[in-house]
Amino acid sequence: MPITPDDLFAFLAGLDIPVTTVTHPPLYTVADSQALRGEIAGGHTKNLFLKDRKDQYFLLTVEEEATVDLKTIHTRIGAAGRVSFGRPEALMELLGVIPGAVTAFGVLNDTQKRVKVFIDEALLAHAVVNAHPLTNEATTSIAPQDLLRFIRATGHDPSILKLSV
Repeated sequence: MPITPDDLFAFLAGLDIPVTTVTHPPLYTVADSQALRGEIAGGHTKNLFLKDRKDQYFLLTVEEEATVDLKTIHTRIGAAGRVSFGRPEALMELLGVIPGAVTAFGVLNDTQKRVKVFIDEALLAHAVVNAHPLTNEATTSIAPQDLLRFIRATGHDPSILKLSV
């Protein structure tokens, strides 16, 4: 059973990581979420759940406007050949979320550490990073360094790279 947003907030509180969360109607795409820009300041994320031919999984978290070249990104993230989007079933199994709710917070569900996490360095330049808290019906704001601390606390080692073109 996937971890709930309340479980996530309790985990963050246990790490003394302050966050702010705003609830809203379900958002499935970056275009949907751009309507909230006046309400929620900071860097907004786009998350790509990818896999390679050896069934290695990758989570790329970039700025919402960033472009990631899926034909070449495998060379930067150590994938075995070109990558494709992971299936919704694998997304639910590994990160506990549905398409449209993909988030770096999902690594809390990846207890077997099967997903390699990559954060675009440009995203970390923002004072605040915004991501879905395991549901696309809310947005949680967190300091970039606290996001990295959260990811590390789950046992993942986030790689910070220039992911966008």
